[in-house]
Amino acid sequence: MNRFSHRAMRMWADMGPRFLPFADAASPELPLSRLLRLSLFQVSVGMALVLLVGTLNRVMIVELGVPASLVATMISLPVLFAPFRALIGFRSDNHRSALGWRRVPYIWQGTMIRFGGLAIMPFALLVLSGGGNASQWPAWIGQAGAGLAFLLVGAGLHTTQTAGLALATDLAPTEAQPKVVGLMYVMQLLGMIVSALVFGAALADFTPGRLVQVIQAAAVTTIALNILALWKQETRNRSRTAANRPEVSFRESWSSFSHGAYALRRLLAVGLGTMAFSMQDVLLEPYGGQVLHMGVGATTQLSATLALGGLLGFGLASRILGRGADPYRLAAQGALLGVPAFLAVIFAAPLDAQMLFGLGVLLIGFGGGLFAHGTLTATMQLAPPEQVGLALGAWEAVQATTAGIGVALGGVIRDVVMQAQQQGLVIPGWNGPVAGFSAVYALEALLLLATFVAMAPMIRRTVRAVAA
Repeated sequence: MNRFSHRAMRMWADMGPRFLPFADAASPELPLSRLLRLSLFQVSVGMALVLLVGTLNRVMIVELGVPASLVATMISLPVLFAPFRALIGFRSDNHRSALGWRRVPYIWQGTMIRFGGLAIMPFALLVLSGGGNASQWPAWIGQAGAGLAFLLVGAGLHTTQTAGLALATDLAPTEAQPKVVGLMYVMQLLGMIVSALVFGAALADFTPGRLVQVIQAAAVTTIALNILALWKQETRNRSRTAANRPEVSFRESWSSFSHGAYALRRLLAVGLGTMAFSMQDVLLEPYGGQVLHMGVGATTQLSATLALGGLLGFGLASRILGRGADPYRLAAQGALLGVPAFLAVIFAAPLDAQMLFGLGVLLIGFGGGLFAHGTLTATMQLAPPEQVGLALGAWEAVQATTAGIGVALGGVIRDVVMQAQQQGLVIPGWNGPVAGFSAVYALEALLLLATFVAMAPMIRRTVRAVAA
């Protein structure tokens, strides 16, 4: 490393504690420069999420004319692997290896699986679009290839992220683990923002060939970022992964975790809130394109706006929770904030107000950031020291599963309402494509109210504990 690079790295590390949320998670055992390098795997995760739920869903629905229900189903295919995140975290906790690594094998396997999915995806999309020589192939081949690509990307993403976050908690001191995990999610949001801006600029003049180039670049970038993130991070410890270590079953660990205070109710609230904030993921960009007549570049930037709102929410939550605030109350406030946010998105259509739409998207991300960080912090604080990885995996499993279900339901409900509208079964006043979108956004607002109701007993319990 030359003198200029060394000085730049020092300046970045010195600026971190002042401007980066959760930067105080750094410690002598895990300095900020090493922590930021490890967080690059989250940047690649954010890039994949923007590509799946942002850019590709709009392109397939608007440019390629694929039904929203089919696109939503493809994007939700990764949910098939999401419930295994708790098992992945548990397996990496108890991995047996002669090399002495627990997390690295899972992170690397997930990286290669994701790379394989991104390698298949461009050719599947060419067949799906029916352009050029691809029109000679049956349509179902493109659909099957795209589905396989989405499934592989999702499986690799879940595996890498679960093991990577567990590695981050391994490297950090116990008291700093929640902050370290929080920083990892902030870096994911930063990755989403940067990726959305880059994808939007690259696809401003959309062509199928340009889309293939973008996906191929994302595949190569994924490999590069994850190799750099893993380099000399996990210490080899053969005694920790020896074959003669006592083995604990997953059922025993899960039984112990589920009997904790409000453990299942907390996961229920996480599921309801995550579904509420996720149903719009597959619809925001098509909504902007079909209803508000925004271009591909402009709608792709909506993903950056959503991620920016989440980043602001995580930053504010970090400051508030650092002062000892109740994480349940903060999560409930984030859920309530999402209600006016979705109303703003709904009323942007009749008012033809793109600014109101952008504000609503920003507030959705902000409320989702408060909610996610509040529930994550509560989970980490209540988890026993020997079950931090399992608790984190359970939180991720519920969040990812309900997010995938929400994405699928969003697309299906939108198509069902539009079909009903064509048959004259929708209430007057909802004319055109806005009807299906508005129905989904209204349902999301109701789910957020249900989330608040589910969290109310936990908030009251905290208040009684403080009063006592």
